[in-house]
Amino acid sequence: MTHTKRTFLQIALLFVICCSPITMAQVSFGKPEKINDNWRFNLGDTPNAVKAGFNDQRWQKVHLPHDWSVEGQLSPTLSSCTGYLPGGIGWYRKSLQIPASRKGEKVYLYFEGVYNRSEVFINGQSLGVRPNGYISFMYDATPFVKYGEDNQVAVKVDHSQDADSRWYTGSGIYRDVWVVYANPVHIAQWGVFAYPEVKSAQSAIVHAGVELTNGTTVDVSLTVVNELVAPDGKVVAKSSQKMKLLAGKNNKIMAQLQVKNPLLWDLDNPALYQLKTKVLQDGKVIDEAVTRTGIRSFTFDPDKGFALNGKWMKVKGVCLHHDAGVLGAASYKEVWKRRLLALKEVGVNAIRTSHNPQASHLYELCDELGLLVKNEAYDEWEFPKRKWLEGWNVGKPGFQGSYDFFAEWGEKDLADMVRRDRNHISIFAWSIGNEVDYPNDPYSHPVLDGGRETGFTQPIFGGYKKDAPDAMRLGVIAKKLAAVVRQYDPSRPVTAGLAGVAMSNMTEYPGALDITGYNYTEKKYDEDHAKYPERVIYGSENRHDLSAWKAVQEREFIFGQFLWTGIDYLGESGRWPSRGFYSGLLDLGGFIKPRGYFRQSLWSDQPMAYIGTYPTPGEGSGTQMQDVWSQLEAENNNKKKDEKPSMDAWPVWNYTEGQSIRVVCYTNAAKAKLLLNGELAGDEKAYDAETGIIMWDIPYRAGKLEVVGMDKAGNKLAISGIQTSSRPYALKVTTVNSVISKDDGVAHVVVEVVDEKGIPVMLSDDEVTCQIAGPARLLGLEASNNKDMSDYTDHKHRVFHGRILAYIQAKGESGKVKVKFSAPWLRPVETTIVIE
Repeated sequence: MTHTKRTFLQIALLFVICCSPITMAQVSFGKPEKINDNWRFNLGDTPNAVKAGFNDQRWQKVHLPHDWSVEGQLSPTLSSCTGYLPGGIGWYRKSLQIPASRKGEKVYLYFEGVYNRSEVFINGQSLGVRPNGYISFMYDATPFVKYGEDNQVAVKVDHSQDADSRWYTGSGIYRDVWVVYANPVHIAQWGVFAYPEVKSAQSAIVHAGVELTNGTTVDVSLTVVNELVAPDGKVVAKSSQKMKLLAGKNNKIMAQLQVKNPLLWDLDNPALYQLKTKVLQDGKVIDEAVTRTGIRSFTFDPDKGFALNGKWMKVKGVCLHHDAGVLGAASYKEVWKRRLLALKEVGVNAIRTSHNPQASHLYELCDELGLLVKNEAYDEWEFPKRKWLEGWNVGKPGFQGSYDFFAEWGEKDLADMVRRDRNHISIFAWSIGNEVDYPNDPYSHPVLDGGRETGFTQPIFGGYKKDAPDAMRLGVIAKKLAAVVRQYDPSRPVTAGLAGVAMSNMTEYPGALDITGYNYTEKKYDEDHAKYPERVIYGSENRHDLSAWKAVQEREFIFGQFLWTGIDYLGESGRWPSRGFYSGLLDLGGFIKPRGYFRQSLWSDQPMAYIGTYPTPGEGSGTQMQDVWSQLEAENNNKKKDEKPSMDAWPVWNYTEGQSIRVVCYTNAAKAKLLLNGELAGDEKAYDAETGIIMWDIPYRAGKLEVVGMDKAGNKLAISGIQTSSRPYALKVTTVNSVISKDDGVAHVVVEVVDEKGIPVMLSDDEVTCQIAGPARLLGLEASNNKDMSDYTDHKHRVFHGRILAYIQAKGESGKVKVKFSAPWLRPVETTIVIE
């Protein structure tokens, strides 16, 4: 699109309705039933496992979702890119009873995600293969099903290329699995597509497209009824249409539902409607679906940026990988809800699914909570990128990857991503690639002979390499992928994250996009805005530097940025010992880190203040934790005494008497003062626009240290305090969601080490043991220590920063669960979880 202002209509959500089974499998038809329980698993290639009579009783019994890699042994002999964890080949088996009463119905198996290169069998017959580990897929098992009997499902998962990604992927059936029963005439897979058109504040249209499939040998006459239900439960629009569906064919029907005085979906009030679709034959309902939708509009403008519902705003985004620390790739909705709420608390309003489609419930949560989503498909196309094996950007790289099946599957995988997710109201753009234009990794162009002076901000691995893949291929592939997206969803823009902007500008790649993401290339914003006045530009991946945010703040035409990263993740690890990358606003356990509070001071509209400390630079060692980038910056600054204050200061107040300590305050208040034991310890200081941080260097003295954020008149707006702790004395449960669902509900129990006065002991590293009595299982213990390479598969672990998180899952029964935490020499603690 080349017109100056681009207004895109939004999509309704193909949303899982918790109270209705109709669309829970995200396939928009039939009667899905989750089949996560009673699977058997074996790590190793077992070809005979496809046979119905194969004896799997010695195999491990597992409950899905399941990630075998995260259960493996961390080892420095494995690849750093995938978190020093193993891959391999694994087999799953399940006995599936298909009731005799289902005879005459179609039977489908739906997998939300299997990593990777999977093949599914039923009763010894192959249903198909799917190499992409992030794409949801479904097979028609009907021809091989035995009604009224047990049917043997077998799944082979081949992750023998265990260094095939630049980050941790996990291995196995790591998302939900469903059996779907349906009339032979039913709504097609992902066949409901609802998208609104906002006419005015008083009027909107919800366009409802319904695709149907006829699995019989005769033509049928059908009636399709669509009802739009408002958030208050009232039907606000309805349509009824007749159609003829030919034998063995698919057909589509469109309806326009008029809505008066629509409630708009936005970030603060994410109003959601329901589209109820029924298919009738001879007056009888033969299929139905419930699709959650919303009404909103957005505008992209090369000069003014981005507007949601006509209101211009800045996108404050973060990039997210799909793992959850100790849980690996296994995905649980409650876990991600807690994580997303924490991100929203610090001011985040958008996420980027880096660099692949994620579990359906992630999008559902963004729909519910009011978060924008940039949904991304690929990190590489037809050629592999470097995969670091010995640490982050060090050593000799490997070149395994997903490139080998891109030519055959790339367009189909992208189409399936769009079709599955296009009803999620939170999605505002489709990304077809991340850094596929990384200079000389693999594509090359003569412009690289100009070096960094040409505008490159990342390593370019030398000049132009004529034997490398030609960068002109980028435009060719981008055009094909963009066409796929627009075929299935013309209402949203196509985008990508460009790493080698200066090189890509020499190709047709940016021209294939509707909006163009720049990764770490803030210095080209002004130049390219002038050179390409029709181009909509934003930061698609950015450092946490204040300067990177100012580049957005100070330019109306840059509509936002996406920080790398929102949450710490496994893989892309540094040299051993290192579990993963440590630049998140949240840590591996989903706790807000100091830099998360620093970001809150920049992005939140609510008054806030945070206090952190570390030894004054040049005055001795301390407890400050720094990520990879911070360490590099410190080295570049030669650790000068007057270096800029850190965004990574932990809330610790335990040092040597008289030691010089730097106290930092992250706040959005106009000024702040420092109190020690109620007395002024640091003069009142104005907010420092240069660093975004207020700081004092003071001699350490035990007690309670507080920072008070104030407005210009001196009125208190926010206060934050820390206290000197004594020796560890007891364990204390500080957070627990005490009631969970018996249907795989997950409780989060946070345990802290405290002293005799109940003050948290941040410096403690006691080993905590978790014991459970009742119908629940321990999924894992996560302390968020990136350097802890010990066993994560048992029921004990050392705390980090004085706390640990326990994930506890219901086993399918109602009742009470007693959870006890103990540690040597410390007073234990118990808590109760009710399962309903």
